[in-house]
Amino acid sequence: MCCFSDICVFIFGYDDDDEAADFCLMCVCVCVRAAILNLDNTVVDLETLQALYENRAQHDELEKIEKHIKSSKDKEGSKPLDKPEQFLHQLSQIPDFSGRVFCILFQSTFTECISSVQRKLQILQRVCKTLQSGSGVLQILGLVLAFGNFMNGGNRTRGQADGFTLDILPKLKDVKSSDNSKSLISYIVSYYLRHFDEDAGRETCVFPLPEPHDLFQASQMKFEDLTKDLLRLRKDLRACTAEVEKVCSVSTEEHLQPFKDRMEVFVSEAKTELESQEKQLSDTHKMFLELCVFFSVKAKCGEKEVSPNTFFTVWHEFSTDFKDTWKKENKIILQERLKTAEECFRQVKEKATYSVKPKHASGIKAKLGMKI
Repeated sequence: MCCFSDICVFIFGYDDDDEAADFCLMCVCVCVRAAILNLDNTVVDLETLQALYENRAQHDELEKIEKHIKSSKDKEGSKPLDKPEQFLHQLSQIPDFSGRVFCILFQSTFTECISSVQRKLQILQRVCKTLQSGSGVLQILGLVLAFGNFMNGGNRTRGQADGFTLDILPKLKDVKSSDNSKSLISYIVSYYLRHFDEDAGRETCVFPLPEPHDLFQASQMKFEDLTKDLLRLRKDLRACTAEVEKVCSVSTEEHLQPFKDRMEVFVSEAKTELESQEKQLSDTHKMFLELCVFFSVKAKCGEKEVSPNTFFTVWHEFSTDFKDTWKKENKIILQERLKTAEECFRQVKEKATYSVKPKHASGIKAKLGMKI
């Protein structure tokens, strides 16, 4: 596989009058031509094609090169083109070089970009679904409300609350017991694991909240950016479609395939995939806004609507604190289970060492029976 550094060595690594340079230049051009006409990036990788496309000769440069070639064709002792100019001229001789390479590069870029958008939407959908309908989330929020009301029991206003705002969640770790040995969040975690999670202390125990890293990624996303990404892809896809039609219309039968069939399939599939992701974005955005209403979260001053950063940052802090404590408490419960199991095993073992001897009858009734 050729890379751009190899091509530079071929072009610039020899003197102008070196025959080896001409041979290497010819080899490179053959490889590039084969890669472009056959859509084979095992011959020349995409990174190299990108570099060649960005450094291709422009129209005015090609005119000067062509003019020099024509003027020096029949003249003796005329100065030949330098290797870089020779290389650029050879590239321009590849049928529809610019249009073909644009389509090849866009195909790779489209796949990467659409996959990136898809991954982001999947993360958003996952955390939204967990927060709105996850049984563990609802149980934990219920404990926060119950313990908060209990702690504020002497206050008629604050001790009988029907709910609370989410911004108190990251502050739970700062609420300490009277002896300062336990925080409210550690008590909630312990209570949840011991009363609601049957798998506590086992490998099958599942973290009840969205993962902190998912929440962090969600907090960094912007629906405006995702919309712009898809709009840019749609614009580039239209340009690619036009280039495919152009290349196919001017190509000879010899150079039409496999470009025509492969690119037409790609364009068709890309349009379908893009439409699918546009719908996913719309659905995810709607799901997020419904989640904000569900938790009564309102947009900050100056914002048209609640941003993922505003909403998920609170959950990220809380989930991080919760998970740190959740891991520690699971270890404690595991140790308790091991101690209980060891104690049961010890008792069973001690019971197994008892020897039971048969009891011989020695009363009056037994003696009379013996005489009879």
